[in-house]
Amino acid sequence: MTVPVRPLPDLGPADRAAFFDRDAGIEAVSGDVAEIVERVREEGDVAVREFTSEFDGVELGNIDITDTCERAYDDLEDDLREAIETAAANVREFHEAQRPEDWRDEFGPGRELGRRFRPIDRVGVYVPGGSAAYPSSAIMGIVPAVVAGVDHVSVVTPPADEMNPSTLGAIHAAGADAVYSVGGAQAIAGLAYGTETITRVQKIVGPGNKWVTAAKATVRGDVEIDFLAGPSEVVVVADETADPELVATELVAQAEHDPNASVVAVTADEDAAEAIAAAVDEQADAREREDVIRDALENDASGVLLARSMSEAILFTEEYAPEHLVIVAEDDESLLERIDSAGSVFLGPNTPVAAGDYASGTNHVLPTNGGARVTGGLSVETFLRSTTVQRLSGEGLADIGETVTTLADAEGLEAHAASVRRRLEKLDDA
Repeated sequence: MTVPVRPLPDLGPADRAAFFDRDAGIEAVSGDVAEIVERVREEGDVAVREFTSEFDGVELGNIDITDTCERAYDDLEDDLREAIETAAANVREFHEAQRPEDWRDEFGPGRELGRRFRPIDRVGVYVPGGSAAYPSSAIMGIVPAVVAGVDHVSVVTPPADEMNPSTLGAIHAAGADAVYSVGGAQAIAGLAYGTETITRVQKIVGPGNKWVTAAKATVRGDVEIDFLAGPSEVVVVADETADPELVATELVAQAEHDPNASVVAVTADEDAAEAIAAAVDEQADAREREDVIRDALENDASGVLLARSMSEAILFTEEYAPEHLVIVAEDDESLLERIDSAGSVFLGPNTPVAAGDYASGTNHVLPTNGGARVTGGLSVETFLRSTTVQRLSGEGLADIGETVTTLADAEGLEAHAASVRRRLEKLDDA
């Protein structure tokens, strides 16, 4: 297969819809998921065990595997344990810089206003797992919650006959308080409503497949969630100075995640576009997951796009609102200034997405499907709630009293107005 270069101005309505109307693909399973969620809500551990046997082919022993994770950490090879600890330390350092400070200031005479921040009490983190290895997802989900000061961090991760020790060890290293060997929609339901074993939480975060995402959509309202994430995405904005081979590595790397991944390079230089397409084709041949990569490259939301100008490339990128945005251009900072909607940005030729996926310190749990237009990725703020605080002196109340009573009267809330007037009268009598 040769990766084609597609002129951006030639994209028709269906082509543009494929790029801009992406979704998490949960509609097809939402009915089945609703039934799973309701069963777990009503039957607790019994339903969890039944669905685990049906979907994972595993007969659960202990659902709580917190101690197993600690033993897995102790048994890790030294180099892997060191890599996990280094990645966790970098993620912890970056997220500690996000912690907001409580504050109060004077806003006019006798009017003191401020905000304070407190962690959510109980959160749940979904960590993909089973026999596959996802230690990075454990770090990215758990560490920000711990940094925020969450009192109890529960983790769910899919079971397997032989669970991957790197994932289990990373869960322990990241600081989880409780770990449950359950995955899929039944895991989300267990966190949302609690079971005899699983602690009920107030918010659920973390990536998963369409069953997990559909379950998060189903329980939203009874419990808070981060966002509904779909397949992985990357847009690489490149100019004529970009190394085509390095651009191609970004497309191939994201394509190996999922056959439904959306991987896009956009440039205004025709020679660069052709070179990137050729490099993608060549590199795909050498990868172990070539079949997955090829499927991703062939889907309608992937491709190498040739714009008429860098301005057109930027307009496309802003409308796309990618999960990952890579800018490899001589004026990368000025191009970034023109793009507001992106989950995480990687600037320059030496900043691969993989660095952020694992160990630079930023979080890799990011919005997809255009979600970056309205929200950001997982952060310390995800696990905090804010409270406004105010104190008025007599002078401060008098200063705004007429404004308050006039508006309260206009809304027909006479008792509101009276609560202010009575205080003002007492102040006058004093």
